[in-house]
Amino acid sequence: MEPLEFQCRISISDVETVREGHQSEVLQSVAEEFPPERCFTIVFYGRRGNLDLVAGSAEEAQCWVQGLRQLIEVATTMDQREKIDQWIRDWFQKADKDKDGRMNFKEVQRLLKMMNVDMNEDHALRLFQDADKSESGTLEGEEFVLFYKALTQREEVLSLFREYSEDGKKLTLLELVDFLREEQLEDEGTEELAMELIDKYEPSETARARHVLSVDGFLMYLCSPEGSIFNPQHRGLWQDMSQPLCHYFISSSHNTYLIEDQIRGHSSIEGYIRALKRGCRCLEVDCWDGPNGEPMVYHGHTFTSKIPFREVVSTLGKYAFKTSDYPVILSLENHCSMEQQEVLAQQLKDILGEQLLTTTIDGHVPTQLPSPEELKHKILLKGKKIGRLEDTLDGPGDEVPEVSDDDNGAEAEEERRRAKKDKETLAQALSDCVIYCKNVPFRGFQEARSHSRPSEISSLSEAKARKLIRDEGNEFVRHNAWQLTRIYPSGMRTDSSNYSPQEMWNVGCQIVALNFQTAGMEMDLCDGLFSQNGHCGYVLKPPFMRDKETLFNPSDPRSWEGPGPITLTIQVISGQQLPKVANSKEGAIIDPLVRVEIYGVPADQAHQETKYIENNGFNPCWDETLQFQLHVPELALVRFVVEDYDKTSRNDFVGQFTLAFANIKPGYRHIHLLSKDGTSIPPSSLFVHIRITEPPGPEQD
Repeated sequence: MEPLEFQCRISISDVETVREGHQSEVLQSVAEEFPPERCFTIVFYGRRGNLDLVAGSAEEAQCWVQGLRQLIEVATTMDQREKIDQWIRDWFQKADKDKDGRMNFKEVQRLLKMMNVDMNEDHALRLFQDADKSESGTLEGEEFVLFYKALTQREEVLSLFREYSEDGKKLTLLELVDFLREEQLEDEGTEELAMELIDKYEPSETARARHVLSVDGFLMYLCSPEGSIFNPQHRGLWQDMSQPLCHYFISSSHNTYLIEDQIRGHSSIEGYIRALKRGCRCLEVDCWDGPNGEPMVYHGHTFTSKIPFREVVSTLGKYAFKTSDYPVILSLENHCSMEQQEVLAQQLKDILGEQLLTTTIDGHVPTQLPSPEELKHKILLKGKKIGRLEDTLDGPGDEVPEVSDDDNGAEAEEERRRAKKDKETLAQALSDCVIYCKNVPFRGFQEARSHSRPSEISSLSEAKARKLIRDEGNEFVRHNAWQLTRIYPSGMRTDSSNYSPQEMWNVGCQIVALNFQTAGMEMDLCDGLFSQNGHCGYVLKPPFMRDKETLFNPSDPRSWEGPGPITLTIQVISGQQLPKVANSKEGAIIDPLVRVEIYGVPADQAHQETKYIENNGFNPCWDETLQFQLHVPELALVRFVVEDYDKTSRNDFVGQFTLAFANIKPGYRHIHLLSKDGTSIPPSSLFVHIRITEPPGPEQD
């Protein structure tokens, strides 16, 4: 590899994957010059740009690729203890100014500032001298670990441990069972669970052999996936996947080809790869005529760059089912001439082959949409279609549809006119690829119901959807119980900002398309909802939204059938190793506060926050209780946000974590914070206690 002029340190924990060959626009553009076996791309988490590299030889490229892959494997399989050890080592290296492998008190003071700790000098010196066992005036190796342990002493965990431990030194198996039952509300197989936790998290072999848990083991359990606020059973696939497609919320992206804004942004296949890796199941492709008969993908009438349609399709073929086995819907915005539409159809069939769905699953006219289970590993095209699905099933779609007896005259006439118009502007070959997702203009819920075709779908702008939610909320919910609806952001959002998806989910809209490339609360909600169910991109709607005759209307409290509101009580206890605010002044320590936000039906929307704590991002302790009433918990999402308080301007974002209320585990839990980009920032966390109180049942006689 050519010697690099600049030095750049990359943490392996920032690297998501390594791709071999010409798998980026940059490397494709120099493909003539450098053979694929010498090229590779380092892909980072979040929205950071990739690093494209060319090695001196194929062997050298392989060394890099294999080596990096092994390091990534090590980094991603580390447990909590190893992550913390790694974190300590990283800090030690950063603060060891003269690189002599030891740290004097001045270096330690610098380190504390870097780690977001504002500690009085006497206290810091006392901890330093206690740890300096060799009395050399410096800390090395084990001494630094001792210093770190003293620094991270978790008093709040210690006092909880002592509540259940008779001797204050260990939890016996039965004491641990008591804690799991009383505090964590684990009621099934609690003894087996306790044994499992000791085996997994107790660092001392002798304690493990005696089936007891030390305070170190107890802390390891609380910081583990089993001690997380997110119910580990809901991480995997836990929902029924055999219901019609319209019964699911579907992870959906808008302008998928953009990785910046939609006026000047850069179009890239990277946008598709990132969206698919995040579990997105509905992608948008804007197609326009390109040179040499090759259709191109870009945002029309703007300065965004262009990519060949065939590249998008081959990327789709490669990545569609890496994160999820369930169907991908390709939303085609077709601006091509008849000739290039033929090319679109040909490329879809040639490149995707069997993956492209070109006929109904059983050859019959569907009375309802098939399920994600029945459509596994299939790519569905969403677009315009000439005539009706039944015409193509009964024979070639050459003729304009006949009027059947049950059609009323005016409607049939309108349909015939529409099919004729489509025939003039739409290539038959492309029309034939559209099966279950035929685009139709929305002409009101009544007309949709009288047509009653589950294989049709309408797209609505966010403003149009809001008006329908306001005026005909219940009709909207009923409509979405049997037909798909896609919502897209307003054309005025030239900065690719997002609307809140929650109000659209509240009426059961399935395909709520967001700009995945734009970080913020809206994408946090999207990631939060779809982080469950095996990250497969489909989440089953609650039962009252799957019934065509439902009375539910999110804005009307009288339509909620439930027993009354559930009370969610959150005690925000403490924070651990919160990150510094990006671009903050050198040496600035954060003043953190925690805000809990509830998203759901209008009556459930709420937020409350703790007081801020001055100058402590390392181990702030709030110990405040926040309480919320949830009337429709099945639709609620809970977002925990940490901010750096600023009395003169807006607070700065520090970290967040969002999840569906249905996935919350009660008891003492850690919340592992995510960055603005939705990537993890270990070991930053919040420690909370969660209580969920059901309303009292009807009085017994």
